[in-house]
Amino acid sequence: MTGATDLAFSCTGVRADPYAAGPTLVFRLRITAGAGVRVHALALRCQLRIEPARRSYSAAEADGLADLFGERSRWGSTLLPVQFAQVAVMVPSFTGETETDLVVPCTYDMDIAATRYFNALEEGEAPLLMLFSGTAFTGDGGFRVEPVPWDREASYRMPAAVWREMVEQHFPGCGWLRLPRDLMTELLAFRSRHALASWEATVRALLDGAAPGPPPPPPAPRLGAVLPRVTERTAP
Repeated sequence: MTGATDLAFSCTGVRADPYAAGPTLVFRLRITAGAGVRVHALALRCQLRIEPARRSYSAAEADGLADLFGERSRWGSTLLPVQFAQVAVMVPSFTGETETDLVVPCTYDMDIAATRYFNALEEGEAPLLMLFSGTAFTGDGGFRVEPVPWDREASYRMPAAVWREMVEQHFPGCGWLRLPRDLMTELLAFRSRHALASWEATVRALLDGAAPGPPPPPPAPRLGAVLPRVTERTAP
């Protein structure tokens, strides 16, 4: 693109938003257009992807990621990028360089691959790749409309502790599970029938009921029965 503004992007940090209605991460973006270049506005789109192959994992983390990537022996072919989010932001006028917040709403739904990935991390960082596109309105004397080149991207390693902090703000000491409406109705009926005081007690009752009980004791020998010697093979 001859004469196009040479936009560059980098991520300088991330924080959990404690005042958001739901789990939200706020990434800090630095945008550079070149010394003295005037950008009137920037309609920016950002796709965030997890790049799981860019870090190592402990044995416990590997167990937590088995549902996503399979056994560790298969990771050479299964450790593929995971879609995290796609968000848009309107960047106001700036000259040369500016910083802006990229607000990313999140979920603690364990049916979402990105959530399961972050939840499996015990420590360290989550390798992210940000892919940018959009429209830039530039020019010193009037407006020039130009697309943000599709090859603009930025890598960032998000501390796993930031994800845990965000989840703890909205689900302190708890997890979250999304269920179909008909199954939720059955659970409500089960809780009501058994007069259970909480959802924790409801799930505990179901787990205890599904757990295999201890094996029954062997029958007592009948009076006068002939017991086999320990050296004999008993009949099948």
